[in-house]
Amino acid sequence: MIELEHINKHFGDRHVTKDFSCQFEQGKTNLIIGESGSGKTVLLKCMVGLTKVDSGKVLYDGRDFLNMRHKEKQNLRKEIGMLFQGGALFDSKTVEENIIFPLSMFTDMTVEEQIERANFCLGKVNLKNVNHLYPSEISGGMKKRVAIARAIAPSPKYLFCDEPNSGLDPKTSIVIDKLIKDITTEFNITTIVITHDMNSVMEIGDKVVFIYNQQKWWEGDKDTILSADNKELLDFIYVSKFLKELRARQGK
Repeated sequence: MIELEHINKHFGDRHVTKDFSCQFEQGKTNLIIGESGSGKTVLLKCMVGLTKVDSGKVLYDGRDFLNMRHKEKQNLRKEIGMLFQGGALFDSKTVEENIIFPLSMFTDMTVEEQIERANFCLGKVNLKNVNHLYPSEISGGMKKRVAIARAIAPSPKYLFCDEPNSGLDPKTSIVIDKLIKDITTEFNITTIVITHDMNSVMEIGDKVVFIYNQQKWWEGDKDTILSADNKELLDFIYVSKFLKELRARQGK
């Protein structure tokens, strides 16, 4: 479980995260939604220590991340997997080398063990015979699956996904959603997903947090979101669905 307590962050005079408190549960897909500029990505960066908060607490299973010493933070980061918006694969490395990269950095595995783990993770994302291909030689959807394989390679307890379906067609987005959900459940990970995709919300939203005006505006799950008595949330949902359908009709 990850707990946030009264997180505040300013950039100059701009208050980008306002007194944010929430719990993200283990073994569930926890989705954070909201308009562009609402503070979703800043919040994620605060959680993993890429952005320093002005006040508040970030607790990983009760461990106070923000007050840890440098070495303690390094050890905790070994328990974190990251799926970046663009995949962030190394173009100069093969698929196998990309997956092995965090293992060589953060584990004491032998080369043989690293390769075995890479193959195991590729199997989990349903990819075969791609070990020696480069990112430029595989599709966008395959790149995202390789990025998921890399994120889970070190057996993380916590998985952060920033817009995992960005740039993907609807069919491939469903595949990525299912992979994230299955991996979360199978390995009992605390997964946090930043997304604009309402299909993702309705498919895998065990917990959904809506950010509006830089603060938590609503929280619930996929079964209660459409009946929520919250004008700003419903406006966001239906505008998002309309734009997605419009883009699909235009072939974008």
